[in-house]
Amino acid sequence: MSGITVRPADAAPELIHQALVYDTDQAFLSVTTAFCLDGLARDDRVLAVTTKANIELLRAALGGAADRVEFVDARGWYDTPGRTLAAYNSYVDTYSPAHRRIRVIGEPVWHGRDERQEAEWTRYEAMLNVAFAGSPAWIVCPYDTRTLPGRIVADARRTHPDLLVDGDSRASREYGDPAAFTHAADHRPLPPPPAGAEVTVRFDADLARTRQRVSAWAVTSGLPGEQLERLLLAVNEVVTNAVEHGGGHGEIRLWTDGPIVRCDVTDPGHMDAPFPGYLPPRLTGPRGHGMWVVRQVCDLVEIRTGLPGTQVRLHLTRA
Repeated sequence: MSGITVRPADAAPELIHQALVYDTDQAFLSVTTAFCLDGLARDDRVLAVTTKANIELLRAALGGAADRVEFVDARGWYDTPGRTLAAYNSYVDTYSPAHRRIRVIGEPVWHGRDERQEAEWTRYEAMLNVAFAGSPAWIVCPYDTRTLPGRIVADARRTHPDLLVDGDSRASREYGDPAAFTHAADHRPLPPPPAGAEVTVRFDADLARTRQRVSAWAVTSGLPGEQLERLLLAVNEVVTNAVEHGGGHGEIRLWTDGPIVRCDVTDPGHMDAPFPGYLPPRLTGPRGHGMWVVRQVCDLVEIRTGLPGTQVRLHLTRA
């Protein structure tokens, strides 16, 4: 299979994570079709998560073999970084016992994202290298240069160890250690709430009182029951982490922004976990479960840590 084999076929399966940079439908198909057919020939499990247009193209190119590939619309799959990471983790866990390798075409959704969402999805791409290290996953992430801003394609070169360009596979010279990953947005403070819009709740070790105050605000703000429970769960996990491992006290700021509920939890401590909430709990030992849960229930999680402390911003959609 010309252009995409980066390890001998008989090598022990381990993570391969590649960015496919393409600018024509044919460039997309020449790699993805061969990727799927080679995987099927080896009895690998093949999952294609991409745009509706690319699904149609790939189905047609594969012909009858398309029935043995699982296709998923990227719009539904790439909803939040935490839940998408969990979905891939579940997929690999489910099918790896019966297959030598799990092959994934995973095309992230970038359109309609603001700068902070872009930052977290770019970070997600970097975290894949840690979350699936040593696993039998082969992930090819397509990047369409016809529609994507140059900054997103440039970041793909930083988050993928290997690149597929013009049908050739090569190591990315820009690839960096995920533990040292930063995005341009990380160096700017998170925008403050609108003046007078937020409610502040101070917290300490009395977590029950904190939950009561957050719940009271959520009820008066008209937050539906399921979203209220998600908010309480997320805030409780972040505050518990701050009490146990941070400064032991801090404050919560809550406000609404149209259909979004935003919540800041700040404390004077420093969060030193390198991948907070990105690794499945079984890989992180007895600690780290809380932030994994937070990333599952929230639509977006942003973290700033250093001097004078740690700020965790939670975003939840009301409906």
